[in-house]
Amino acid sequence: MMTESEFLQLSDDIFDRIEQSIDQHGLDADTLRQGNVLEIEFDSGEKVIVNRHAVNQEMWIAAKSGGYHFSRRGEAWIASRDGAEFYATLAEAIRAGSGEAFSFAG
Repeated sequence: MMTESEFLQLSDDIFDRIEQSIDQHGLDADTLRQGNVLEIEFDSGEKVIVNRHAVNQEMWIAAKSGGYHFSRRGEAWIASRDGAEFYATLAEAIRAGSGEAFSFAG
């Protein structure tokens, strides 16, 4: 288990990576970070919400396709429900929301 400050730093890095990836892909999307929440809104009005839950040290994704909870296992964030990986799940939600090709490199 990591400390709360380690979790907050790690999740800040995740938020930064998401915002940078969206910018690098040139997607028509706006991001808004408020506290523990990063909201991604597409021109269509569809939204994807990424939330860090410090108490459980989890990352959450809310999208049209559903809600997902991820906990840290080694170097990856893995969904408790189906074993899916955080960035793969988020990339699919972003592709669905934007209607454009998108992936997280590296």
